[in-house]
Amino acid sequence: MIVATSRSSREPLRLVELPSRPLRADELRVRVRSIGVNPVDWKMREGGPLGTAQRIIGPSGPLVVGIDFAGEVVEVGSGVETPKVGDRIVGGTDFSRNQRGSYADEVVVRADQCAELPASVSFDEAASLPVAGVTAWRWLEEAGISSQPDARVLVLGGSGGVGLFALQLARSYGATVAAVCSARNVPLVTRLGATAIDYNAGDPLEAAARLGPFDLVLNAIGSAVYPSSACRKLLNATGLLGLVVIRPADYPSLLFSRRTKTLLGKPTRASLTPLVAALAKGEIEAIIEAKLPLAEAEEAHVRSRAGKVVGKLLLVP
Repeated sequence: MIVATSRSSREPLRLVELPSRPLRADELRVRVRSIGVNPVDWKMREGGPLGTAQRIIGPSGPLVVGIDFAGEVVEVGSGVETPKVGDRIVGGTDFSRNQRGSYADEVVVRADQCAELPASVSFDEAASLPVAGVTAWRWLEEAGISSQPDARVLVLGGSGGVGLFALQLARSYGATVAAVCSARNVPLVTRLGATAIDYNAGDPLEAAARLGPFDLVLNAIGSAVYPSSACRKLLNATGLLGLVVIRPADYPSLLFSRRTKTLLGKPTRASLTPLVAALAKGEIEAIIEAKLPLAEAEEAHVRSRAGKVVGKLLLVP
């Protein structure tokens, strides 16, 4: 198998060949056709809690990052009934299960980490879903948006991977959505059904206050830009502030405020299945900024670190 790896964040990712390992009874092997890039991928290379956890409980040998993948099943273990060889699937790798990441031409996962794809959903669309789509879906579930007919949602970082899925899913549930973005992304956010707030046209939180109060304020940018104290003032009596990106300064709020939470979506069959269905029905669409060959994974990380990606970056083995 061919993987993209490096010994640290200071050394560029490069392609190397590693041996494929035999399957266990509950595993399946997937020929990867498309890979989604997420900030968590380059953050793991930089160490920190995730990098440390990976070194302790992840597979030995070279670090292969990446979670999102879509591809075809090419081999199944003796205990796997579905999916079957030849099925098209989307899923996410999990280093806590001793699995290498998805920056590779094949991955080994378990059946509960993936969902089958209908013919109408492409590999590229599907590979955009696992981390960003599941994170957005989980936040809306956490806030109960799908069961509130008059819900109001504010997305800070409305043109990023999580933000675009969050605003589309919220609109598909019937919620009224406002999303903060740059001027160049106002047409996109508007087309997808949200009221766009240009962060260069004055204080975006003041502009958002005129559209609230909100059942969910989803901060996909971070509290260094949008302070949690100011965000909580935009909530209604039962509203929730969701932090997609956290830093040490957020720990007191997370510990002592019941209205401030954090989570990152973990791809599973249960979480991916409704997202695949939403794609197939046209309720959401995958916004893809660029596709790069796996050999250019380092360039994808440079772009992701810059923080200006609209939607998703993909890698193709």
